[in-house]
Amino acid sequence: MLEIDGSYGEGGGQLLRLAVALSAITGIGVHIGNIRARRSNPGLAPQHLAGVRAVGKLCAARMTGLALRSQRIVFEPAALRGGEFRFDIGTAGSITLVLQALIPVMLSAPAPCAVRVTGGTDIRQAPAADYLRAVLVRLIERLGAQLSVRVLRRGYYPRGGGEIEVNVQPARLVSCVFDRFGGAGPVRGIAHVANLPEHIALRMERAACERLAALGVQVSIERRILGHEAAVGAGGAIVCWAECGQTVLGAARVAERGVRAEALGEAVGIELMADIATGAGLDVHAADQLLVFLALAGGGSFSVRRLTLHARTAMWLIEQFLPVTFEVAESAGLTYVSVVARS
Repeated sequence: MLEIDGSYGEGGGQLLRLAVALSAITGIGVHIGNIRARRSNPGLAPQHLAGVRAVGKLCAARMTGLALRSQRIVFEPAALRGGEFRFDIGTAGSITLVLQALIPVMLSAPAPCAVRVTGGTDIRQAPAADYLRAVLVRLIERLGAQLSVRVLRRGYYPRGGGEIEVNVQPARLVSCVFDRFGGAGPVRGIAHVANLPEHIALRMERAACERLAALGVQVSIERRILGHEAAVGAGGAIVCWAECGQTVLGAARVAERGVRAEALGEAVGIELMADIATGAGLDVHAADQLLVFLALAGGGSFSVRRLTLHARTAMWLIEQFLPVTFEVAESAGLTYVSVVARS
């Protein structure tokens, strides 16, 4: 059984989710201590409990220590299995963060998997649902995966109640190179609001378009206005992406009380333009999340504008479970990461 210090590096929920996912995939039991120890509210929150339990369900794991605010768990996986599953976070905790742990496990299962997760679809400090669909899923598909994501209902803080369905076929992933964005093609996007005035979506859209106009390419952002039948509670988000050759770059912001719609749109435009200008192969957030898939493929590489502490923590953790090594180099304002199989 591996002993993992949950306070290492970034020391947050991502380390916990990735550790149990890798445990399920490899069959290696794990004892995780000091979970979120340096946070103001340390230990397991409801969404962390939901993520661990969901992964445990897919591999019939024996789990101890699963309680609210617990800082220590033991996760002992059995065999992975396919099938249909439903998970309810029980709060507005992020569905996409739970799916971060589930999708690599589902890809490694011996049979197709379908899951429905209930909670928050567009939550601060988590990937927005449209970013998951338009950016992350497309990148994972480049590695040979077959998966589909459907947002059945939107849900926001504090009520939750959203629902996302994911269907995954088992796949042997193949290595891929995301080393450079070859040029700015058309930029697409979605600005949505639910149970809020339409002008909020319009202002997010216009602010992003004004920033992205400097690229000199076509910018097309779809505006979606959702009502009670399509969303629980009030909220919104703006997601933009640009696709070129092998890669997709994206940026997203979630609407929040007290933040002007224009500020959200501008932030998305600035972030996406920065990635395109540097020629990065992946955006900063995708780089964090694609590491585990490249490791499961046994190789690959990418460039990124900057490597976050989340990413460095993930690389340290993945090397504990899988026979790969991460090599990092910097050149011409970009960070290059290579995944190398250990013999």
